[in-house]
Amino acid sequence: MRWNGQRLDVDDGALPGLERSGVLRSVRTPEFDGVTFHEVLCKSALNKVPEESALPFRYTVNAFRGCSHACRYCFARPSHEYLELDAGADFDSQVVVKLNIAAVLRKELRRASWRREAVALGTNTDPYQRAEGRYRLMPGIIGALAESRTPFSILTKGTLLRRDLPLLRGAAESVPVSIGISLAVFDEELQKQLEPGTPSPRARLDLVRAVADAGFDCHVMVAPVIPFLTDSVDHLDALFGALSAAGAAGVTAFPMHLRGSTKGWFLGWLAREHPALVRRYRELYGRGAYVPPEYRRMLAERIAPLRTRHGFDHASGHRDAAPAEQVAAAPPIRRSPEPTLF
Repeated sequence: MRWNGQRLDVDDGALPGLERSGVLRSVRTPEFDGVTFHEVLCKSALNKVPEESALPFRYTVNAFRGCSHACRYCFARPSHEYLELDAGADFDSQVVVKLNIAAVLRKELRRASWRREAVALGTNTDPYQRAEGRYRLMPGIIGALAESRTPFSILTKGTLLRRDLPLLRGAAESVPVSIGISLAVFDEELQKQLEPGTPSPRARLDLVRAVADAGFDCHVMVAPVIPFLTDSVDHLDALFGALSAAGAAGVTAFPMHLRGSTKGWFLGWLAREHPALVRRYRELYGRGAYVPPEYRRMLAERIAPLRTRHGFDHASGHRDAAPAEQVAAAPPIRRSPEPTLF
């Protein structure tokens, strides 16, 4: 594996710190069947986003690399290839863990040059994937950000976030804190196929309610919308209604994109589970990673009345999306081999 030999001054898209990290050990445990954790000591925690990306924040923090949520469509899969791991099964099962990330982050935030710019968590892999239950890295990260009075946002599918709601409430007393939950597949059987390592839709709806009850405006990313599987009016209507009932403050929705090796991984699953859709997908994604403008317009027109019906519009237009949600709708960073979105 290519753990060394990178330089911090080279903008190659690798997670910062990994290039000078040391692999302490690789661990497998019975409670995480099939998953190997590669425990490393990082030299850097803050990842600066290229200025031309036009994202609503300039810095991210990622405690993990790889994700046991195993979402078939995850755009971050190609990032694992930089470690000479594959973007398919290895991304799901070979998880890099930065054991000392909170201490390193605290040191970086104490620098006189730090301007307390917004930091996004959950932009590459989920900070509350199951590994967080074992390593408990987020409390230290939250504490470091709050102590330095650095505003931050979190985007997650993980119900482990509920554990840290008291910490997040305390942090919100001194800095702006934005929380976003990702829930795009409301059909439980389809969710198990597409996102086999994630909490159920019901569990995430309960999390939305818990976040709202904790006093936060909980934004939900209904994304990606999967063509011909989750884009029907019935599916979206039911999901938007459930989110409204759970207390969601706003929603963001956009269609799936398939960049790099993610495309082959997803289409391989599609051929096995829904072979009748393969031809339609070839037509839809045949020219690249993104759906054509016609599909985008159709989806936007389908969603607009549903937003209104379920109270996700107000007099001034759509409710504001959380920064962590805005990133997913922004254009990709072209010059970096590792995506900066979750």
